[in-house]
Amino acid sequence: MPPPLLGRGHRHDGAMAKYLVNDAAVARCRDLIDKRQYVLDSDWGQAQPDAEAQNAYLERHSSHNYAAWHLGLTEGANDGTKARYAFVVGDFRRVHRTALIACVYRASEWRHKDVELAAHDLLQHLDHVSG
Repeated sequence: MPPPLLGRGHRHDGAMAKYLVNDAAVARCRDLIDKRQYVLDSDWGQAQPDAEAQNAYLERHSSHNYAAWHLGLTEGANDGTKARYAFVVGDFRRVHRTALIACVYRASEWRHKDVELAAHDLLQHLDHVSG
């Protein structure tokens, strides 16, 4: 098992964490967009769920539901743990356009190409649907 994560996608051994695309979250996000469950203009720094909001959500929902809000699955992290899920796309009610932009940017910055492309495709879909 790889060493635990240490913020911004780094592990304690200095290596970059690796992520798989969470196909279930991509499908869920696309479905929410198609159902017009999105926010087009938000301050993602304010809207992004903090640790307290994440814990409250997990108290009321399964880890499967929690996972559906995250485009990335951290390789080596156990299912059902918060460390397993990365690249959140919404506020646990709606998809945020600014969250998708943040996912594209952060995944690109840290060279997680598959997650970057998944977020980009969802952003393009949102812009098409809302256009």
